[in-house]
Amino acid sequence: MKQIIISLLLLSIALFAKDIKPEVDCLILEDENSIICKYIHERLDVDKNITFEWIEPDGNISRTRDMIVPANHGSVYDFRYMDGRKKGIWIFKVIDGKNILETKFEVK
Repeated sequence: MKQIIISLLLLSIALFAKDIKPEVDCLILEDENSIICKYIHERLDVDKNITFEWIEPDGNISRTRDMIVPANHGSVYDFRYMDGRKKGIWIFKVIDGKNILETKFEVK
């Protein structure tokens, strides 16, 4: 019985692991004066190259950063300090091969 439960648990973990869809999200931590943006994707057994773009409210790209997601890692993040950032709606964009994901956040 114990082996059946363990087998079902491992099977359910494997099924959920394959259903991970890439997503991007940003969090503003005012008490730490920072913006943290995270990209989540399916874990792969090889390194993966991605690009982050921080786009200002006026449309200018404030920063482009190429990142390597190490093999077997499911996420990577980047952060910036809030001081000195233009006020308004920012876009954080992730370029992952042919996939482009983005999210928006507001600097007040």
